[in-house]
Amino acid sequence: MDNIPLDADGTPENKNHGVYFVPGLHRGLLALEMVARAQKPVSITEIAAELGITRSSTFRLVYTLKYMGFLEDSGTSKLFTLGPRVLNIGFAYLASQDIIEIARPDLELLRDQTSVSAHLAIRDEQNVLYLSCIQTRSGFLSNMNVGSRVPAYASPMGWLLLSDLSSRELTRLFGSGPLKRFTDKTPATAAELAARIAQISDQRCVISRGILEAGGSSIAAPVLDRDGKVVAAIDISGPDSAFDLDALETRYAREVISAAERISARLGYSGKIGIGS
Repeated sequence: MDNIPLDADGTPENKNHGVYFVPGLHRGLLALEMVARAQKPVSITEIAAELGITRSSTFRLVYTLKYMGFLEDSGTSKLFTLGPRVLNIGFAYLASQDIIEIARPDLELLRDQTSVSAHLAIRDEQNVLYLSCIQTRSGFLSNMNVGSRVPAYASPMGWLLLSDLSSRELTRLFGSGPLKRFTDKTPATAAELAARIAQISDQRCVISRGILEAGGSSIAAPVLDRDGKVVAAIDISGPDSAFDLDALETRYAREVISAAERISARLGYSGKIGIGS
């Protein structure tokens, strides 16, 4: 009775366990777990031995799971691997998880590794909306708290979040007129914004020195979903004095990219992160 909640005396918690429990379903799920653990094609004989049931019972389980798409043949009708329907369930589970909670452990680790405040943000129309701020312990506190908004055109995280839009879509979003400049490095028009996004299209992170605020630095990286779409962005940011500026392109960039890849992996993406992934 694997994975069944038991009382201290070893009996099932629910007094109606014998009525409610479905042995066939239990064996089918155990079979899926066994195939997943094996990480290689397995035979009916191997599954039967693992579950401690007859080959004929195992054959019926495998037939049913294969019919439903949870198992599939692995080049031969005698060996089986997980089927695509298992992935659908897994991705549905991931999609149901709050990205804030998914990202939190890696943002906290990023903060601890860099001693700089770490953030998670998404795009809300023309703005970057901050969903999470993990404050540094060093004293250089971030002024970007949960719920803060900044214009997406003026933020490296915004450029990442706008990277799937065409020049025409950027013009529709921000207009064809001049944009408010926060520093001399802020794009002045939608066309200049499109050019800036094109410049970073082959980069895995964006390093900023005074783009949004003079005297401030940041390193931002995209968070990708299972289809490789940019769904969020993370960064570490603060005053220049919070950084070892000689390490922006090395140690800090490496840690931000690693954190973004771990979060993306939790969302189902397998691969190296990048704007054009």
